[in-house]
Amino acid sequence: MAKKKKWCKFRHRVVTFLARPVLAIWSRCKYGIKIKKYKKRGQYLVLMNHQTAFDQFFLGLTFKGPMYYISSEDLYSNGWVSRIIKFVVAPIPIKKQTTDVRAVMNCIQVAREGGSIAMAPEGNRTYSGKTVYINKAVAPLAKKLGLPIVFLRIEGGYGVQPRWSDVCRKGKMTSHVSKVLQPDEYKAMTDEQLYNVILNELDVNEACVDYEYKHKKLAEYLERAIYVCPKCGLSTFESHNDVIECKNCGLQVRYLPSKQLQGINCDFNFEFVNDWYEYQCDFVNNLDTRDFYDKVIYQEKATVKEVIIYKNKELIKENSEIVLYGNKITFEDDSGVIEMPFDKITAVTVLGRNKMNVYFRDRVYQFKGDKRFNALKYVNIFYRNKNITTGKENSKFLGM
Repeated sequence: MAKKKKWCKFRHRVVTFLARPVLAIWSRCKYGIKIKKYKKRGQYLVLMNHQTAFDQFFLGLTFKGPMYYISSEDLYSNGWVSRIIKFVVAPIPIKKQTTDVRAVMNCIQVAREGGSIAMAPEGNRTYSGKTVYINKAVAPLAKKLGLPIVFLRIEGGYGVQPRWSDVCRKGKMTSHVSKVLQPDEYKAMTDEQLYNVILNELDVNEACVDYEYKHKKLAEYLERAIYVCPKCGLSTFESHNDVIECKNCGLQVRYLPSKQLQGINCDFNFEFVNDWYEYQCDFVNNLDTRDFYDKVIYQEKATVKEVIIYKNKELIKENSEIVLYGNKITFEDDSGVIEMPFDKITAVTVLGRNKMNVYFRDRVYQFKGDKRFNALKYVNIFYRNKNITTGKENSKFLGM
């Protein structure tokens, strides 16, 4: 039997040491973030809330020594780029929104080798400024690893760069350790009690007026997060600079430096994006997807690739027509139309700002539309239909 290869390597320490000064300067210049360093050395499980695409770098600048980040398997599916990332920092890959035993075993191996592990239990960056759903599996995993749990709070990240935006705004952003929980403190807790501690420590809600975040393109690409209009329901939007507009009814809303929303040609009842986002979730949770089994909900173009997990991605078709129904997603390849019934799909996830992975049978398809593509609606409709067809119609979980 072949000896299992070590996960934690000396080169990871070297890379961390060399990269830290460069990342510190880059983080201050790009995000203006103030990072409060945690000076105690040790082996930890670090749990953080997730606001920007570069949170892992802020975390890395907080602690001494290398961190082994739990990351989406998509990071490992980019050919030679993934091989370089694996060589220099060796993140722990995990399949989003699925039970991944392999990821758990890798975490245990890293812990046994003396490595520190970092993860964002949300598994998703917030679209609204409020911490999103955290899977309860994080509590038993933390107990199994038996490491001190360090909670890292990132605040202001949504104000500086919302998930749906391509630009960084000038404003205040900080990160700091809020709490350290030792093994002897949580070993007597039930999984539910530990889970509640995790929820409390990572609960960040930026739907409030605190600081101003300035840029001329404050609302640009908000349509990646919003697809329900308070006037006309399911819709499509288009944004320019600080204004977003419903393409069906013409409703116009301005995004202010305070993060507040202001109606331009209407009385607008939502003060923040989170208020609009929660209305959208309520709208979908009251939607009967069975009314759309034979009726198109959305139809648009996207590039389709097949993800060969932990290897690469193979192009299927550019400019493929994808169609969303209440019980399936269809797309075109060179041979015709491929149907993916929801009952054969195990998960639909959003990656980055607006990419979508569909786990269909034994394959993974990735869809990437144009700059205004909204992947979130596919996730929400899939989980709404799943709740209805599995007898959980009152469940509020829509995939995030």
